[in-house]
Amino acid sequence: MLTKSRDLKDTATGETALVHIDTHVGGLITSKGNIAPGAPVKQAADIFFGNVEVDAMALVDCMEPIGLITRNKLLMKLFRLYGYELYGKRPIITMADTSPLYVNSKERLDVALDMAMSRPFQEIYDELVVVDPKGHYMGLLSIKDLVIRQSHALANSIVQKELANAKASELEKISQVKTQFLANVTHELRSPVNAIISLAELMQVSCDKGYIGQLKDRLALLISSSASLKAIINNVLDLSKIEAGKMDVIYEEFDAVAKLDEIVETTKVLLGNKHVDVKLVTSEQSLFIESDPVKLRQIVLNLTSNAAKFTEDGSITVRMEVAGKFIGVSVSDTGLGIKQEDMEKLFTAFGQIEDAKTKSREGTGLGLTVTKYLVNLLGGEIRFESEWGRGTTFFVRLPIKK
Repeated sequence: MLTKSRDLKDTATGETALVHIDTHVGGLITSKGNIAPGAPVKQAADIFFGNVEVDAMALVDCMEPIGLITRNKLLMKLFRLYGYELYGKRPIITMADTSPLYVNSKERLDVALDMAMSRPFQEIYDELVVVDPKGHYMGLLSIKDLVIRQSHALANSIVQKELANAKASELEKISQVKTQFLANVTHELRSPVNAIISLAELMQVSCDKGYIGQLKDRLALLISSSASLKAIINNVLDLSKIEAGKMDVIYEEFDAVAKLDEIVETTKVLLGNKHVDVKLVTSEQSLFIESDPVKLRQIVLNLTSNAAKFTEDGSITVRMEVAGKFIGVSVSDTGLGIKQEDMEKLFTAFGQIEDAKTKSREGTGLGLTVTKYLVNLLGGEIRFESEWGRGTTFFVRLPIKK
């Protein structure tokens, strides 16, 4: 049994408590940070913004824990609800996880770890709420710390020690992905929003001075920036629906050729002033299929948007053909292409072929992840071919009937 001690600081009181470390989770508490369930969201946000070492706080009422709020969940909620100012005065309980994982302080280390890692993926976060046998709040426990301690306890078994370290690495990777996602979304939203505001101001100046001829070009750029903003928001919201398992399919009969024509015109707007030709190639004058038109539009538009992003000149071609009970839709471009080592990143959430610090093109890295999920949801398949420096083609195969 381990007998090591260490000092931990309570994030709410600032007091330092001496914690005894042993093989029970009660001795592994890493934080005693807590907040009242009725405290405003702004207060919780200020604590997280003011102390980067605080990753989570328990919601405690009369010594009884009734929820958990994490840094990532709070920031994600503030983003999805559009606002710190609008929602900052609401009680923090409205944004908290009211069913966190509670662990008795007397629970064995390995049992607590199995409980933590057996949760659904979307419910995995680092902190567990530790309670005494009476259900009173004692503190928060870091799973990563738990894994590390378990690896020491299982030092005699090399296989089990490797497994514990792998679990700790997996949790660290999840945390890094979510942090990078928040950074990417903040950056990508800022660009089109700033562009929209600036263009609107310039158009106002043109109107005031009677320069009507300048409005047409600026209006085209305004529409392009608005479309980019909408695409980013749609992909973020769709990803949240996918994680929650709430993405529904609404089947109806519609003309696939007309829908692809509409997407081609939208892609031309996204290209702005680039000298890129966009065209639809098909032998069908019209083709009525039974599917979800909104999701088909998003699938193909995500692909043409990517093509527009990485093609500076040349062409983007959308092709459609009928193959038995399926339609095949392909999107080809003469753009940058994809390096061999980057191909495995394409359908990974937040994966991008450019480094986030130096990338020159907008994007959250969600488009192709959402696209692949939507294709599978409609009963189809997606694949791609690419040659670095010569362009890329994505192939989508979807059933004509439900």
